[in-house]
Amino acid sequence: MTPLKPYMIRSIYEWLVDNGMTPHLLVDAEYPNVQLPTDFVEDGRIVLNIRPEAIQGLLLGNDEIHFNARFSGKSIRIQFPSQAVLAIYARENGRGMFFDPEEQTEGDNEEPPTPPPSKPQLRVVK
Repeated sequence: MTPLKPYMIRSIYEWLVDNGMTPHLLVDAEYPNVQLPTDFVEDGRIVLNIRPEAIQGLLLGNDEIHFNARFSGKSIRIQFPSQAVLAIYARENGRGMFFDPEEQTEGDNEEPPTPPPSKPQLRVVK
């Protein structure tokens, strides 16, 4: 199965925008394959305002999130894996969802399901 996290991010984003809130992402800036403005990283994390009016070309994909944003008047391409998101919440009231950074991605460390027996195992009981 695909991980649940990207679906939760998209649904909470829509919910916040539909209710007139300003969605923010808290991102782990030390996660592999992140492209973020390092000048704005604090304690290995960055908060990104993803309000539709503040960014361009937002894609909340299953594997990756990317968009263009302005930092200090300069347009920057922001790109990071969905798994790097630590939280999505409203700036106004903090409502949203925080993700456990220690949690394994769905499907990791799970044993494969036991295959069903190839032949029926029926016996006659008298």
